[in-house]
Amino acid sequence: MSETLAAIPFVSPFIEFGFMRRALAGCLALSLGATPVGVFLMLRRMSLAGDAMSHAILPGAALAYLIAGLSLPAMTIGGLCAGLAVAVLSGGVARNSVIKEDTSLATFYLISLSAGVLIISLRGSSVDLLHVLFGSVLALDDAALLLLASFASLSVVVLAVGLRLFVLEGCDPAFLARISRLGPLAHYGFMVLLVLNLVAGFHALGTLMAVGIMILPAAAARLWVCNIGPLLLIAMFTAFLGSFLGLLLSYHADLPSGPAIVLTLGGLYLLSLAIGPLGPLASRWRSGWHFER
Repeated sequence: MSETLAAIPFVSPFIEFGFMRRALAGCLALSLGATPVGVFLMLRRMSLAGDAMSHAILPGAALAYLIAGLSLPAMTIGGLCAGLAVAVLSGGVARNSVIKEDTSLATFYLISLSAGVLIISLRGSSVDLLHVLFGSVLALDDAALLLLASFASLSVVVLAVGLRLFVLEGCDPAFLARISRLGPLAHYGFMVLLVLNLVAGFHALGTLMAVGIMILPAAAARLWVCNIGPLLLIAMFTAFLGSFLGLLLSYHADLPSGPAIVLTLGGLYLLSLAIGPLGPLASRWRSGWHFER
């Protein structure tokens, strides 16, 4: 039976090579933990803010790299500290000055990205810089998988417990402020979840690619359904399917795995634009049918 499965091109790399199985397991953890966070980023109209936050973790991870090398605990703690610091600072600037939140995030994003690249360049090589920026999903070890699984489990539990709160805060924060005092808790709790999952994605896909597995599946799923439950499920399935196909593409075409995964997710998004019932083409066809009737 195993020999028969090994002969199938879509399955054989994951049967023959342990690093492919670990990469797929890491992508599954990200699909379950990071992708639902991307759905709420989309609902809050903060998709570009997620991209900015993905770079905010770079200086902390870079400093940890200078101190401890490619140490998983050190780079995780450094990335978490830097990401949370940027989230708090940007939010404080937006609430206490004329600078809006998107501009505040953009400024800290530029500072963080340039500082992180500079710090790595002081001591590391171009290989180290590429590792940090684009990740190494094929090099995930057991410790990294445990970290990704832990962050994904925490995200699933928190999102399940606070689902209504996060939906209200994302869709109508003014209404939530009128009926409850939990608005700030939902906002900052969500930002903590965002940073956690960006750090998890950083270990697998790097700072430049981590946000891809959040936003692209969420945007693709939105072109198929409107309700939050199916939206979350389709987004997670899309993320895992794109990761699976992207790993196969990188294996058979000898391409970098992180960009191949994100590019495959982008292809699924473009396909959803073309055939999704809520996409521009299907919406135009439905309008024509309604006019004819």
